[in-house]
Amino acid sequence: MSHRFRPAIKSEAKPLIGLYSESGAGKTKSALLLARGFAGPEGRVGMIETEGGRGEAFKDEIPGSYLVLPLREDFSPSEYGKAIDDAEEAELRVLIIDSASHEWEGVGGVLHMAAQNQAAHKKGPMVWQQPKMDHARQFMGRLISTPIPLVIVCMRAKYPMKELRKTVRTGTGGIQETGEKEWIRSEVLEPKQSDDILFEMFVHGWLDHEHKFHGTKYTLDELRQVILDGEVITLDTGKRLAEWARGGAVALSPVLQGHTDASARAESERGRSSAENNAAQATAPPRVPPDARATLIEQANALKSTLSTKDFLDLCATCFDGQRTGAAMATAPMAQVEAFVDELRKKGAAA
Repeated sequence: MSHRFRPAIKSEAKPLIGLYSESGAGKTKSALLLARGFAGPEGRVGMIETEGGRGEAFKDEIPGSYLVLPLREDFSPSEYGKAIDDAEEAELRVLIIDSASHEWEGVGGVLHMAAQNQAAHKKGPMVWQQPKMDHARQFMGRLISTPIPLVIVCMRAKYPMKELRKTVRTGTGGIQETGEKEWIRSEVLEPKQSDDILFEMFVHGWLDHEHKFHGTKYTLDELRQVILDGEVITLDTGKRLAEWARGGAVALSPVLQGHTDASARAESERGRSSAENNAAQATAPPRVPPDARATLIEQANALKSTLSTKDFLDLCATCFDGQRTGAAMATAPMAQVEAFVDELRKKGAAA
């Protein structure tokens, strides 16, 4: 087989979207709305459905309805691969997999295959070699290579348990380890799938119990204007994604436009006082050392675990006009970043 280079084409970057959540947070309906908005009124939307028929419950709520291919009893990677083949033959515009968690932990899935190998007295790498090869080739490989324009992968999720060393406050106000350990529930929601599946997603995030999307990865920053962090996924979300996939400019949604306008007003207010502050700043000693931004980001990451996820996100929205922390801390004025870290430290101590 010969290979040839060609110019890069943006439309070849087909979006692979991952949605994960606990039960009842709206994965299926969110995926269907995103799919129908992307496909348009007449586009063919199909679902590989593994949830005992629950994926068909929204038939009357989704304009244009959708097709379903039920998977039952055998959730092996090869069965998922065959189902993706069927989706391609059906000429779908959008494929939803609801859910991909069964391929990992269901009957016939990767964990089941490994358990069968152990029962057959296989040892060491031989327990996992074939299950992981099947997962990579017949499931992940098919997801990545399919010509279907949009694939949405829904996954169940959980808060895993984590081990912590118990600490006590000393008489001087410090913290000292006691040597004892305890298990607590993590505050980070994780999908029930292989550890590396999220690396393959173009955009992925989790849904809260108000059905709002919280992005944990955007391959391109411009996609933040498409699938909005902290907002419910709607038909309009799918329409914006379709426009982006065609290479068109994405119009700001009313929600995002409101955030932009608020930021502009805040910047204007800061500009009015900047002239007064410049003279004082020119003669005053620096408040922070030259590498302070990196230091503050490290401090914020260390303090993040002292708050619940909700409290942390609320504080981010308050201090950075609704922006996500990573981007905001890298670009916001130092005084704003310092104020955020100070508030984070206060709230963490109070907790």
